[in-house]
Amino acid sequence: MDAASPTTRPASSRHRNLATLAGFLAVVMWGFLALLTDATGAMPPFQTAAISFAVGTLVGLLWHASRRGRQRLWPADGQWLAYGLGSIGLFGYHALYFAALKAAPAVEASLIAYLWPLLIVVGSALLPGERLRWYHMAGALLGFTGAALIVTRGTSLAVNPEFAGGYALAVAAAFTWAGYSLVARRFAAVPSSAVIVFCAVAALLSTLGWWLLERETAVWPLDATQWLAVIGLGLLPVGAAFYVWDYGVKHGDIQLVGTSSYAAPLLSTLILIAAGRAEAGWAVLVACVLITAGALLAALSTIGRRTVP
Repeated sequence: MDAASPTTRPASSRHRNLATLAGFLAVVMWGFLALLTDATGAMPPFQTAAISFAVGTLVGLLWHASRRGRQRLWPADGQWLAYGLGSIGLFGYHALYFAALKAAPAVEASLIAYLWPLLIVVGSALLPGERLRWYHMAGALLGFTGAALIVTRGTSLAVNPEFAGGYALAVAAAFTWAGYSLVARRFAAVPSSAVIVFCAVAALLSTLGWWLLERETAVWPLDATQWLAVIGLGLLPVGAAFYVWDYGVKHGDIQLVGTSSYAAPLLSTLILIAAGRAEAGWAVLVACVLITAGALLAALSTIGRRTVP
């Protein structure tokens, strides 16, 4: 996953499609986030993030060590900005998201934070070689509507000015992750192995947050199930997902990947239902239709694109 072609070089249709599929794979992994997080028990957020990011760093190091002709992990000349922004973005999103959930009701905060796929689709118009068309926007809006149904379970929202600070944190989280993804596309020449450094920095900063804010409330896993849940977070949604996401947004169809990201809350809900942690309802069915329709709309450009030799 270390292709280093710059954003200005046209990728082959096959390469672009494989990268888009990599972005989809990240979304599938994020579908397990809620179930695995719930299975960790009462472990505080920064403690969970610190352990998960540490496992995610190990995943990257093992993958990197297994590759032939692997590139250096340390940034080369001209890559320091990309490494700095990537590290800040990866940690910053999770810190802001956790803080938003503490400062505002989870439903409203989660929905606001899920503006990031829409922001990616809109922001992609600023990237070299990308054009934003009506069906990208329509697909993203349909996806957001579906995500809203999933998050709210079809009930009305109660926006309270008392939680304005939490809402602001959720907005900041959405812009942070969208910015992280768009910056990754802008610096497509930086190999995806750089995410190993991002995860390592995020693990260190999460450990600092844990020490400063949560050390008196630290909760260690009580049994093998909880340990497996924490390790699973680091292996999939807070680990391998970041590496394939980086590859997907750098070299794939970023509008389609962004729109399809709204499948994450749907997949998460379906997984929770399958595990007996949530109940099915009309909102899930309607959300499925909306998110699928949105993804198909966003895929129009991919379906109609000519193959580049």
